[in-house]
Amino acid sequence: MSYPSIRMCVLKGAVTCEEINVTVPVLSALPTSASAVPVIPPYATMLGFTRYVTRTGPAKATFVGGLRRARERRSGFNPHGQLVKALKADIAFRTGGSYLNGVTGLVKDRWKPLYESVSAGALTYLASLGDPARVSLAQTRDALASVGPLAVKINPHFGLRYEDGRREAVRLHFDEAPPTPEAITATLHLMAGRMDQILPNAEPVLVDLRRGVTHRIDPAVKPADIDSWLAGEAAAFTAMWSTSVA
Repeated sequence: MSYPSIRMCVLKGAVTCEEINVTVPVLSALPTSASAVPVIPPYATMLGFTRYVTRTGPAKATFVGGLRRARERRSGFNPHGQLVKALKADIAFRTGGSYLNGVTGLVKDRWKPLYESVSAGALTYLASLGDPARVSLAQTRDALASVGPLAVKINPHFGLRYEDGRREAVRLHFDEAPPTPEAITATLHLMAGRMDQILPNAEPVLVDLRRGVTHRIDPAVKPADIDSWLAGEAAAFTAMWSTSVA
């Protein structure tokens, strides 16, 4: 089946670093005069955009305004970096979870409850991969997708290569709440649409890391329907981004 065409913070309600991660110019000046006001072009990471589509009503505009202000400040922090490194190390070195078991002791005290709550699910996910000798890491690349009028950065956390030739591009979900059906569909569809750049011939997967559950594309879903839905969401996002200037 073919599919056409940010780093996180645990403070509730806060915009995360990964949601504002910038790969295109932050500011562009209008060329009409020397005193033109800098313009921040609409932009979202995959995390930011998929979080946006799960919101409803006024919460959508509030969220977009927060993304824009955070991008202006270029602020954010990623508390999950060490956990991702530990998971990748256990896969690469086939150590069966020794890095994940030890990572909580390496982080600051303020992050220990977070790591304790996530690492158990990460160990469940690691075990679900099967024989460590039959799976290895594969290099992935980030991609920039045009979703309607919106530029969206597509950034999986890592890739997997299995002994039988299968490949997966893996995106991790760290939130306390499970990913919504909308977030799952949007994330997997966005990755699938740029898989030739991310990891050719790979399957996109979203891993709910706290629960150790892997989500895959629903074959019953029509890609054209998802394209239309995401394009509409992107158009609304872009309009809200522009109006949030005031």
